[in-house]
Amino acid sequence: MSQHQHRASHQGHDHGQKHEGHDHGQTQPGHDHGQKHEGHHHDGAHPDWSEMALLLERQAEIASPAYTEAAAWLGTLVPVYGVRRVLDVGSGPGVVTSLLAEAFPAAETVAVDGSPELLLRARDRAEARGLGARFATLHAELPAAIGTLGEADLVWAGNSLHHIGDQRAALAEFAALLRPGGLIALVEGGLPTRHLPRHIGIGRPGLEARLDAAHAHGFGRMRAELPGSVDEPEDWRALLTSAGLTPAGTRTFLTDVPAPVSPVVRELAVSHHQRLREGLGDRIDADDRKTLDVLLDPADERSLHHRTDLFHLTARTVHTARKG
Repeated sequence: MSQHQHRASHQGHDHGQKHEGHDHGQTQPGHDHGQKHEGHHHDGAHPDWSEMALLLERQAEIASPAYTEAAAWLGTLVPVYGVRRVLDVGSGPGVVTSLLAEAFPAAETVAVDGSPELLLRARDRAEARGLGARFATLHAELPAAIGTLGEADLVWAGNSLHHIGDQRAALAEFAALLRPGGLIALVEGGLPTRHLPRHIGIGRPGLEARLDAAHAHGFGRMRAELPGSVDEPEDWRALLTSAGLTPAGTRTFLTDVPAPVSPVVRELAVSHHQRLREGLGDRIDADDRKTLDVLLDPADERSLHHRTDLFHLTARTVHTARKG
């Protein structure tokens, strides 16, 4: 399975985006960024890209204000017009790639991913936004191809590093791509996505907290099964320092869509819970499976299709470090 397929299959809890965020980050919908990234693993099954791409795009589009804010913040850490080449590593369908291209108007921005289908969508999005002249795509299987990506002034890795077995080694390789003064922006961690209050009137209160616990177990299993997996504490500042970089700041960006939500946000919540229901299986108890079945039944007034208490709330953390 490619780096991107690992990531996408992890997505129900995302990216986004790309997403994920599970997001332990993207990789919850909303773990994200149009970036693939997260909640379940289908144990080697290849995702349906037509379905997955739309899900990833919607996750990232909902989170776009947060990612736009993050890109603007990066522009305070490096000279905006001094950034000539940007790599979006694990770009998915390129929602964030286009945002980065807009934030750094003198740069060639490159969407890097293991899925040609998603790179095509990234290209189409950039063309539609008038960015085609400064936009490129690069099909690459990571981590093997990191050394072939070329130099960059900014490397954005949005919920993609945790899909690489040896994260410390990968960071060292990314650091080697940076030009002097260049910046890496690592999107990892944050908070799990929330769609519902603690007490929803169905089953036991606290459903989403239990789903998060099951997802965290699955995330750990996914990490352990990656080729060359290293059990590495997620001290991102220390890992960036170990790669020879100087930490430049960490910030967390909020996506807050309160009730009542739009039909697109509602549909995303339904997709998120459907993937959780399919992906977590017997890792959740029978009562919670029954609750999810009610939430996913469009004929039931208590379902996600009709609820008035549905919202979308998540936070994504961006860790930065500079070369030299």
